[in-house]
Amino acid sequence: MIAAALVVPVSAAAQSATPAQGTAPVAGSGPQAAATADGPQSASDVAVLDKSFDERQQVLNQRTDDNNYQFAVAQHNCYSRFFVNHCLNRARDAMRSVQADIRKEQLALDAEQRAQRARERDERTALRRAQNEAEAPQRAAEDARNEQAYQEKQRQHALDQAQHNAEAPQREANAQAYAEKQRQHALDQAQRNAAAPQHEANAQAYEEKQRQHALDQAQRGVTPAQAAANQKAYDQKQSDYQRKLEEARRQGAQKAAERQQKQETFERKQAEAAQHKLDVEARQKQAAEKAGQKRQDELKQQQLEEQQKQQQEQQ
Repeated sequence: MIAAALVVPVSAAAQSATPAQGTAPVAGSGPQAAATADGPQSASDVAVLDKSFDERQQVLNQRTDDNNYQFAVAQHNCYSRFFVNHCLNRARDAMRSVQADIRKEQLALDAEQRAQRARERDERTALRRAQNEAEAPQRAAEDARNEQAYQEKQRQHALDQAQHNAEAPQREANAQAYAEKQRQHALDQAQRNAAAPQHEANAQAYEEKQRQHALDQAQRGVTPAQAAANQKAYDQKQSDYQRKLEEARRQGAQKAAERQQKQETFERKQAEAAQHKLDVEARQKQAAEKAGQKRQDELKQQQLEEQQKQQQEQQ
């Protein structure tokens, strides 16, 4: 009876663990292993492989849950047996054996997933490297254009700066001229403001004079029409006087210009005469020097002939 009690729970535990082991796929076999060995080359292959990993992980998780459940059932059954500890140990050994198999398959699955992630990472790195190499000429051309544009901007900036520096004296002169103009305007305004009372007084005096003149005209019996005629005649006389004065000034200026021109002509002739006199004196001096030189030459020639004649006589 005791032996039968020991055998029954262990057999039940083994039978309960057997279906879980039978449902687990063999790691590294089938299409998944082939795909892992060859390496995915497209997005569809990667998706299929990821789905296979998920399915295998779900199977392992299900086997783990089943193993834990079978161990719990066996543990519960062992407490109704006589040799409880022995039954529990055998149930625990069976559970650990299945757990070791699951652990081994889990490690293999994790290794395949790491290898797959490494391949995907390498593929992404290679793709980025190829893309960078393909875009290198375009980047180089863009960098060259940017450098050329930068150099052009620098050159234009230097030209603008040089032009700005060259225009600095003119700007300073303009600023000084503007300041001087503003100062002169302020002075003129101050003078006008200062002369405003005098202008007003002059205007009042003129009006008073006109009023007094009108009263005088009225007292003398001069009508407004006659006064207007007298004023017109006076204005005409003043205009004629101004015209004659301007004509006299113009004639005076013209005569002054003529006198100046005659004076300049006279001075030029005097200078020409003095220069002519100097030229004549210089020519006379040269002629006298030439005549003196000629006389000296003739005297030397005569002395030489006399010496030659004396020498001939002595011979």
